Amino acid sequence: MDTTTLEIRTASSFACVDLTGDINGWLAGKDDGLCVVFAPHATAGLAVIETGSGSEQDLESVLGELLPRDDERWRHRHGSPGHGADHLLPVFAAPSLTIPVLDGGLALGTWQSVVLLDPNVDNTQRTVRLTHLAG
Repeated sequence: MDTTTLEIRTASSFACVDLTGDINGWLAGKDDGLCVVFAPHATAGLAVIETGSGSEQDLESVLGELLPRDDERWRHRHGSPGHGADHLLPVFAAPSLTIPVLDGGLALGTWQSVVLLDPNVDNTQRTVRLTHLAG
C-alpha cells in the first residue's frame, strides 16, 4: 500500500475541482490495482463526471435545488447562510471512491474525471488522501 495527500484550495463559492491529472501523476509507474480517493471532510464529496462540457454548472444547479442555501430549513445553522446544506452533500456525493488502476493510471472512461465537490465557502483548504493498493 502506498499513500499520499493532495492539498486543494477551493473557491469562495461552490467548487468542482478536477483531480484526475494530479491522481494520474501520482499513479504514474505504479502497478495495476486500486486507487482509493478519500476526502476527510464533513462538507465535501467526490464524484466521477464529465468535465468541461457544462456538467459542473449543471451539477451546481441541481445541488442548489436539492440543498438550497438558506437558513430557514436547516437545523445546523452555524457558519455562512445555508451551511447546514453543506453537511448533507456527502449523502449525494460520497467522501470516497475506489477506481481500478491499469498501466499506471486511473481506468476511467473516455469522458470521465474525478472531481472534488465542495460547497462550503467557510473552509477553502481541503485535503484529499490517495491510496494505491497494488494487486
